[in-house]
Amino acid sequence: MFHDLFFSKSKSKVPKPCPIALSTRVRLARNLSEFPFPGRAESGQKKAVLSKCMSALGKVKPLLSSTSVELDELSELDRQILVEKHLISLELSQSEESGGVVLSNDRACSVMVNEEDHLRIQVLANGLDFSKVWKLADSLDSGIESSLDYAFDSQLGFLTACPTNLGTGMRASVMMHLPGLVMSKNMDKVINAVNHLGIAVRGLFGEGSDASGSIFQISNQQTLGESESAILERLEMTLENIVHQERLAREKLSEDDGLRLTDKISRAVGSLKTSYLIQSSEAMDHLSLIRLAADFGYLPEKFRALADRMFIEVQPGHVQLSAGKPIEPGERDRLRAETLRKEFLRMPQLNLNAQVD
Repeated sequence: MFHDLFFSKSKSKVPKPCPIALSTRVRLARNLSEFPFPGRAESGQKKAVLSKCMSALGKVKPLLSSTSVELDELSELDRQILVEKHLISLELSQSEESGGVVLSNDRACSVMVNEEDHLRIQVLANGLDFSKVWKLADSLDSGIESSLDYAFDSQLGFLTACPTNLGTGMRASVMMHLPGLVMSKNMDKVINAVNHLGIAVRGLFGEGSDASGSIFQISNQQTLGESESAILERLEMTLENIVHQERLAREKLSEDDGLRLTDKISRAVGSLKTSYLIQSSEAMDHLSLIRLAADFGYLPEKFRALADRMFIEVQPGHVQLSAGKPIEPGERDRLRAETLRKEFLRMPQLNLNAQVD
């Protein structure tokens, strides 16, 4: 029965902005017709692709005032920071030659060069907003295509290094905060249900990463044989149902095990205020509960925004950056705890009389 919920369109609409959705992303995989894919290209061909793409990208309207960086120019820490900000992939960060990225000033748009494909065009926005993100991604893609010749087949669509990206070459995803489903032990049921719909569920940093802080990246898997609008409609319908299930899980937790839920949130508050050593995974779990408390109305809404910001700032690269010098993992744990104490020291008492929406 749980599985069947994902095969019928929910009557309710996902509210916008929706606190359960942290961010929306559309990514397009594109390749140049005259060069082999990066995995088969020789060193000279990769350099030629990088030069050609970087030159063309700087002339596209959303990227006229942008930052262009070759990965060879970046330190390991700089690369890690870009990964933690979701501006480049882990794969590109490990590039040994001729990798690059172009970032718009507001960081809403980023284009990776010589990752798995010649171009990975990405647009990000806060909250749940496929319309805005797809419109900008489509415009950016059209602008790039006006000066670069894409590899395209009349039957297969855009040609890509991985067959799973053939067709539209589009991966649309939403980063979602789902602590209710995690705590009620229903997350595996959701994953199994949406997998049958061609929807993938991954962790915070994509494939192979953990869902720290109950944050999941939910995206389409199928790109061939469907239009972009059909993919987005199917994904949005699935997300509506996930949001519905998350809200039901939260309500049930509050009604059936409210004291235990309050205890978990209170312990998270105490840990953030008083810890002197804390690892990133533990910090993420505590921040997840702070965000949940703000969703319930137990804390002012500004603490949701603070938790969202700290989800990134407690990552190892960001803690290393704040230190201003190389530090060992143990020192990172100390500095992370110090930062969290300063941010949450003046957190008010929980308003336990608040009602769940």
